[in-house]
Amino acid sequence: MSITVRQARSGDQDALALVGATTFLESYAGVVDGGAIIRHCAERHTPEVYGQALETRSHALWLAEMAPGAAPVGYLHLTPPDLPVETRPDDLEIKRIYVLASLHRTGLGRRFIAEAVNHARAEGASRLLLGVYQGNERALAFYERMGFDKIGTRQFDVGGRIYDDWVLALGV
Repeated sequence: MSITVRQARSGDQDALALVGATTFLESYAGVVDGGAIIRHCAERHTPEVYGQALETRSHALWLAEMAPGAAPVGYLHLTPPDLPVETRPDDLEIKRIYVLASLHRTGLGRRFIAEAVNHARAEGASRLLLGVYQGNERALAFYERMGFDKIGTRQFDVGGRIYDDWVLALGV
């Protein structure tokens, strides 16, 4: 299995939307109501949403592709912070690290964290922030292994139901 990670570019929006919707479904089926998952993905994981992100200078995205055939299997999305915690002018937010469930524990998440840290340093950022569902023990354990610390909480609405997230930070 060979996976490459590259900076996403114009034309990648369909691949990003596919990975976004697939991984959201994989992560939250059985946790979030099915109708809410469908609505969430129809609103937030569309080619149009990702196309806008790719055109926004303050956003940076990376796409993971599996050979042969360059099938999209994960992505990283960095943005200015939009979290209900005290932020610094030089913070960056990891909006999403999404990896297909079949590729968990393969090192791809670590590769994305390394890309995020390298980008943050190149941009002069001092911290990476992110929000993660408090019930997502697998993701929380991963971020803890990567050195992230809890710095606050936020609430996240999916289909009209409110979920509690931890806000985490990593000094870079």
